[in-house]
Amino acid sequence: MNELSKTLLAADERRPVTIYNADGTSPFLLVADHAGNSIPRALGRLGLVEAELQRHIAWDIGIAGLGRLLADALDAALIQQNYSRLVIDCNRPLAAASSIPAISELTDIPGNAGLTDADKAARAAEIFRPYHDRIEAELEERRQSGRTTALISLHSFTPVFKSVARPWHAAVLYNRDARLATILLDLLRREGDLVVGDNAPYAVTENSDYGVPTHGEKRGLAHVEVEIRQDLIASAEGQAAWAERFARLLRAADVVLKAS
Repeated sequence: MNELSKTLLAADERRPVTIYNADGTSPFLLVADHAGNSIPRALGRLGLVEAELQRHIAWDIGIAGLGRLLADALDAALIQQNYSRLVIDCNRPLAAASSIPAISELTDIPGNAGLTDADKAARAAEIFRPYHDRIEAELEERRQSGRTTALISLHSFTPVFKSVARPWHAAVLYNRDARLATILLDLLRREGDLVVGDNAPYAVTENSDYGVPTHGEKRGLAHVEVEIRQDLIASAEGQAAWAERFARLLRAADVVLKAS
């Protein structure tokens, strides 16, 4: 086999991208870059014990369940990535050092050490690109049909990072275009029971993020990246409560956005 044409996923393995409620009529398109923690068989467990693959370093805990509940509540389509961010991070530019991390938080990732160009290219070709190609295809189909779309990127964050506690319950992230983010941030703060991050604990940039800059900003779509603290959505009950909250608030934000 040509070293530059390695294959990663076997024919019987899970596909990298799943679309849920594909025929949803909502203007919202939900995407979840870190919804899954699967590892291709060819990579073993990246040298990690199973317990590490259940931690936040491997995926956005709770987002897959919340995303489906939110999709149901809004009648929105959800496009989710099924493989672990440790294999390749689908919310990082391919040239970024964090695209295939050698260390995540304080954990070394042995299976990501000493990768060849062919190793990296296989992960990009078989996991990263199919996911983003599916998002682009959906957005292009909507554009051609004249359908208005707002892109909602769903994420979750660990309540403690490198021994530092994070006080936020949820956060709103954005870069240059804050149209939808500003409205949603105000609505979240009006809830009265939340500590809400404004571009905290993260902020969107072209160097640290891929989804919003590529699919939202370049297309000129209203968009926002939402973060929810993982301990709040680790359970089915928490996912249901936050899905209900965000369904209500996103509907309200859409009304304000269309009136502005």
